[in-house]
Amino acid sequence: MESLTILKDFPVFFGCVDSPTKDDLVADMNWGIDPSTGVIQLTKLIPLDILYQTQHVDGFGPTWEQYYNDFSKYIVSKNQPKILEIGGGSGVLAQKVTKIDTSILWTMVEPNPLFQGNNKITVVNGFFDKNIKVKNDFNAVVFSQVMEHAYDPKEFIENIAWFLKPGGHLIFAYPNLKLWLENKFTNAINFEHTMFLTDYHIDYLLAEYGFKIIDKTIYKDHSFFYDVLFTEKKQPFLLENKYGEYKKIFSEFVKYHKNIVDEINKKIEETSFPVYLFGAHIFSQYLIGFGLNTKKIVGILDNSTLKNGKRLYGTSYITESPKILQGKGPVNVILKAGIYNEEIKKDILENINPEAVFW
Repeated sequence: MESLTILKDFPVFFGCVDSPTKDDLVADMNWGIDPSTGVIQLTKLIPLDILYQTQHVDGFGPTWEQYYNDFSKYIVSKNQPKILEIGGGSGVLAQKVTKIDTSILWTMVEPNPLFQGNNKITVVNGFFDKNIKVKNDFNAVVFSQVMEHAYDPKEFIENIAWFLKPGGHLIFAYPNLKLWLENKFTNAINFEHTMFLTDYHIDYLLAEYGFKIIDKTIYKDHSFFYDVLFTEKKQPFLLENKYGEYKKIFSEFVKYHKNIVDEINKKIEETSFPVYLFGAHIFSQYLIGFGLNTKKIVGILDNSTLKNGKRLYGTSYITESPKILQGKGPVNVILKAGIYNEEIKKDILENINPEAVFW
């Protein structure tokens, strides 16, 4: 591995907690690149029980709501009656699909479930691997925004193949990581998304383990929707080296954040109005990791009720709803939340505080 960059003492958990700051753990985020393939990845990994100590994602907001509606319809259109879902989280996808098609039987495997199941949905508590105990056989395996979290993507695909018979389907949504990193989105790669494993390399892994792509749909600037058939037979795929292309994208990502943090720090020093940071998540932690001056930041804002009233891990800030901006007059909001920027800005300006200024 060729070393690319190191972010020192980065928080190891991306959610919000009730525990004291003294309990927070940090580690160096050390990125390297494989010269033979161009795959960028962390050289050291965080133990899974620390990284995923509690559920911190609830898919809140218009973008996620539309995404779940559209992906649910995509799954239903594939006519698979018995489904195993990997990493179901709050059960949103399971509930939406089984509401559209009440004949589907769904099993959800999740280490930190926020949903306990019903007569159509069985919840199995745990991390997915081939040793997980489930009662049924399945026509299809489904997951949404999960494979980018796998520490060993090859093993992950291999385990899925173990659960499926030839003719079974794998239906999944995978983030458009190349587009995200090109657009400088900090949720593209981090301690949870440990590899810059783009859809190109996903296509290769599927071919290696006997999956034939039936459909690959680009979903907005968000993700790819896949429907792949398990054949057991290795599919032809000529793997190209992406070293030069991907190293350039990553270098520009790092340079951008160093520059933008310098610009924001100057604005913080010059302003006489309160400054808030939006996003009790990796968005804020990355900015702080790149050197954001937090001395004049009043607080951290987030729309998620799962996070409000709790402390963002790695900081001393208690997360608050943006509704606290109501009636405060001119305020500055640091907003670097990737594809969610516009919906957040629109909500604050139209419904909370029209005098808010976004950096």
